[in-house]
Amino acid sequence: MGLSTHVLDTMHGTPAAGMHVALFTTQGDGVATLVKSFVLNADGRNPDGMLYDHVSLKAGTYRLVFDVAAYFKARGVALPVPNFLNQVQLDFGVAHADQHYHVPLLVSPWSYSTYRGS
Repeated sequence: MGLSTHVLDTMHGTPAAGMHVALFTTQGDGVATLVKSFVLNADGRNPDGMLYDHVSLKAGTYRLVFDVAAYFKARGVALPVPNFLNQVQLDFGVAHADQHYHVPLLVSPWSYSTYRGS
């Protein structure tokens, strides 16, 4: 079914269009390998669609890194120095590659939450 992500800016009540995101595969020893980086579209999603399609997704561990501070600075939000959140890094596992894994992020300059969506 694949892997996807979506980011909502809870400060402004909009999708986080323009946020930079990077996807990595990870190993048990902490080594991360960049798979792709992209900028979210107007809907707060990867402009190319799925991060992995149902054929390419494999069981294993992954990391999504969201460049939160740069996004809010670009939106004109006055952030303290140092800012509270810089990058949000989500490490997660895919146990069943035949299922869909959706990793949404709800974010403001001061908080974030995530869950396994559908």
